[in-house]
Amino acid sequence: MSLILAIDTSAKPVSCALIQEDKILAAYYSNTGLTHSQTLLPMVEHVLHTADVTVDALDAVAVNAGPGSFTGVRIGVSAVKGIAFARQKPCIAVSTLEAMAQPLSVVGDTLICCVMDARCQQVYTALFQKNEEGACIRLSEDEAVSLETLKERLLSANRPVMLVGDGSELCYTYLRDTVPNLQMAPPPVRYQNAAGTAVSAMAKWRAGDTVSAAELLPVYLRLPQAERELRAKLGQSKE
Repeated sequence: MSLILAIDTSAKPVSCALIQEDKILAAYYSNTGLTHSQTLLPMVEHVLHTADVTVDALDAVAVNAGPGSFTGVRIGVSAVKGIAFARQKPCIAVSTLEAMAQPLSVVGDTLICCVMDARCQQVYTALFQKNEEGACIRLSEDEAVSLETLKERLLSANRPVMLVGDGSELCYTYLRDTVPNLQMAPPPVRYQNAAGTAVSAMAKWRAGDTVSAAELLPVYLRLPQAERELRAKLGQSKE
């Protein structure tokens, strides 16, 4: 039976989960504000110990590889590379946005709009829906877009919309007067959690969608702010 350890450090919360086939064996979530470097590895040790599982027993190690906080994503990817490399375990890169859609139980016509605050009036976003079996169907690729662009897309969809992710409050405040049938996911399933990462990772594992520790890389939808500012400065200096 396939056994996967999943990690999420893509935003302020940090979490990890252990999944065997379709069953979450153990999970740990923390939103205390402590740095991921302080909390992540003790959390992983606790989850493995709770389930009486060793790293050698794992079939793969998964991580939300982005989008998200640049520092957070790097920490998660680096941790998974370290865990996997020493024992030559395959790695699974999961979209943070896709993982957030997994715990939602909405089916039918409701559009799942996953949103993370990307600052500067932008969000990282992707659209999903659930089929009658509860499987998550992707409707758009992960993107960084303005709130105004997101508004236009949701209006053109002409469907009930459920917002999920740490950008939900931001988007709800901006969109609620113009986008009809808009709601936020309930707080217990509103934010990214490694349990959703684990579900996505298991589907990828079954499809053979893995990489080596050396091949695992963060996924950034835009450049870090410092690099954007440097490029802007260099561009101005050439004029």
